[in-house]
Amino acid sequence: MLAPSCFIQNPNPRFLPWERRSPRSRGGCIRGTTSPVLLSTLPQRPLRCAVLGAGFAGLSVAWHLLQHSSKESQHICIDIYDEVGIGGGASGVSGGLLHPYSPKAKLLWRGAECWKESLNLLSIAEAAWHSRDSTSETQEFDQELDGFIVRRGGILRPAMDLKNLNVLNDNAQNCLASCRIEPVDKDTAQSLVPSLRVPFNTAFYMPNAVNIHPHRYLQALFLACENLVKEMSSSGFGGTRLCLHKKSVNKLLELQELSAPGMGAYAFVAGSFLGAQALRESALEASERPLLVEPVVVGPLSPISLEVLMEDWEYDAVIICVGAKADMLPELSGRLPLRTCRGVIAHLQLPDDIGEGYSDHSPSILSDAWLAVQGPRSMYMGSTWEWKSRNYLPYVSPEEATNALKELLPKASAIYPDIIKEWTFAGARAGLRAMPPLTPHGSLPLLGCINDLLDGNYTCKYWLFGGLGSRGLLYHGWLGKLIAQAVLLGNEDVIPSQLTSWRRSSKSYCN
Repeated sequence: MLAPSCFIQNPNPRFLPWERRSPRSRGGCIRGTTSPVLLSTLPQRPLRCAVLGAGFAGLSVAWHLLQHSSKESQHICIDIYDEVGIGGGASGVSGGLLHPYSPKAKLLWRGAECWKESLNLLSIAEAAWHSRDSTSETQEFDQELDGFIVRRGGILRPAMDLKNLNVLNDNAQNCLASCRIEPVDKDTAQSLVPSLRVPFNTAFYMPNAVNIHPHRYLQALFLACENLVKEMSSSGFGGTRLCLHKKSVNKLLELQELSAPGMGAYAFVAGSFLGAQALRESALEASERPLLVEPVVVGPLSPISLEVLMEDWEYDAVIICVGAKADMLPELSGRLPLRTCRGVIAHLQLPDDIGEGYSDHSPSILSDAWLAVQGPRSMYMGSTWEWKSRNYLPYVSPEEATNALKELLPKASAIYPDIIKEWTFAGARAGLRAMPPLTPHGSLPLLGCINDLLDGNYTCKYWLFGGLGSRGLLYHGWLGKLIAQAVLLGNEDVIPSQLTSWRRSSKSYCN
């Protein structure tokens, strides 16, 4: 047996310090207090984060946490919680049309940064998809990834009335060079999409805009995260972990139970290796999952209670990326300035007896209803807007589908009459959007540290990344990068004030 004063060295001494928090401190937006005794004697441990949600926001945050941690030589353990898995919520049923403009072709707030970072994540996901090993753990994704992730056919928007034409034409003058808006005449538009109706002889073509398959993209982005973890582990970052848990989190309090021993932290025991083994065995009994890291014995130490040691297993940060479900968490219910809106999307197919399908080079279409092309014989049509709905289930009843078709088909056929003549209904799906309030800069997502909105004292920092509305695909890349930086710094100053100012009115909103 080892003497109580012996040391067993940290098996991975490259762990960077993460400051020890006082158990009684309130988790604010700056780092907690440091305990000199513990920091001088305990091995340094990874930063532990929980990401709630595996949609656009959640996976973007996970990717950027991993990426920035690797650059800063910091070990990190990330648990992603989503009851239906990757892309099972509103993100997975979105239309997938990506461009940085409003319906009037006006460049959105910080549209250049959002566009650039979204394209960057798309390229990362595509690279992971093309390099995947079908004999590895990614076999389960092969069927999901059997098809395109990004379709680069552009997007076309016909002008529907004279006022619309003038507004589109004026705003098109200020487009990004990386996502051009080109006014085209009727003949040019119909060469791109045969049988397209162009009421005012002008359409606006965005050749650089893209259409993604949301679910495949999210699966590929998660695969990229897994690949990055493997790269970090092979480079000496063995303490870095990424785990996806198909488990619902119905209240934030549950995370205290989910962050029990065995979730990726060290077990520190003063005394003997046998004591460490005993703690490991008790941890295994209390946890649903095995310990990711073996216990480490340290000493000499003054007696430290198991309760104190357990606190070091808590999450350092929780990032809430659950969209409309954020308002359904009891700790946040009624405290967020969000409106919910359910949207139904119809899946249309071209029968095999129709000879010629939709051209691979033809763009998707934007109008009062949009048509997102998925292939020569497949497209999505959307979307409806059912305000104040609380139904987040993707299932669409026959009655709801019928009502959606009655609303969408007249709008779509006004610009693409073949949709009624040739295409058939193949199913419908729905998602619940979290719509943010209108600001002078437009409808902007809600970001920031939210400990001040929560009742009680928390040592963990809680962050919100929500309210992406119908522009989650555009916003997720840049904003995911910003909030990941804020989490790692323990400081939200890196987030533009326009995205955190919503908290100033949160109290009046609740009242």
